[in-house]
This record gives sequence, C-alpha cells and structure tokens, in this order.
Amino acid sequence: MRASLVPVQGGPPIAIVRDVTVLGRKSSCDVQLDHRSVSKLHLVIVRTDGLLLVRDLGSTNGTSVNGQPICRGALLPDDELSVGACKFRVEIAGDAPLGESGAQTGAGAEAGASWRRVIRVGEPSASPCRQPEEPAGHEPASETERDSGAAHAGEA
Repeated sequence: MRASLVPVQGGPPIAIVRDVTVLGRKSSCDVQLDHRSVSKLHLVIVRTDGLLLVRDLGSTNGTSVNGQPICRGALLPDDELSVGACKFRVEIAGDAPLGESGAQTGAGAEAGASWRRVIRVGEPSASPCRQPEEPAGHEPASETERDSGAAHAGEA
C-alpha cells in the first residue's frame, strides 16, 4: 500500500513509508512539521492491513479529519487531515507496496530514499486554530499538586 499526505496549500507530498509514523515539531519525529500550531509530538499514523489509522497524541491545537476534531480514527482516500493549522489531503493506493526500510519497492523508487522528512510550513491562509475545550467542571491538577501528592504517598 502506498500512502501519502499532500499539502493542501501546495508542496511535495509526504510519503508514509513506515508502519508507525510520528508527526510533530520535534526533531526526533519521523515527519517534522515546522509550524507553531503543530505540537512537538502531535500525532501518530499507523499503517495496518491496508488501513491508515491516526491518533492525536494530546496536541495543543488538535487533529481533525474532514473538519471534525478527532482523538483517533481511520483515514480514507481524499480525506482532509488537519494537523494544527496544517492541512493535508490523504492519498492511498493499493499498488507498489512499501518496505519497512522506507524505500519504495514499486516503480519510481529512489535509491537511498530517507524515511525522515523535515517540512517547513508557511503561514496558513485559513483561520487560526481552535483551542480544544475543557469538559465542564474539569480542572487539571497543577504540577505542584501532583508532585506533593506523590511525595505524601511515599511518606506513608
């Protein structure tokens, strides 16, 4: 299965060549998206049994498929995947399978192709990202509360 993310605002497609691909701003990500709306570890894409599965990794600006915010789900051909403010069209083809090494085994394969990509993304022309909403009545514990709770539990 060949899978790629095509930037909606133009640019070269990003081939999904590994069975597990992490996208984010961090340099250790498989696909590094250099944009302020993208979290350091934003999402993971898993290729399995001819499917692409996506899972948000608790990103600040969220992930959406076809305009619907998601935590996890499946990607279909021509879906629009939004990673923060960066939008991609999903392309999936059943021919020319990819090997785990990251090199294409079908026609058009480039010798020595690297599986890691750094993408510099320009400012989006779309509206700013929406911040995820907290559930009503939910207040996250502060770092101090979590640390002091752990310290007291160890004293008992």
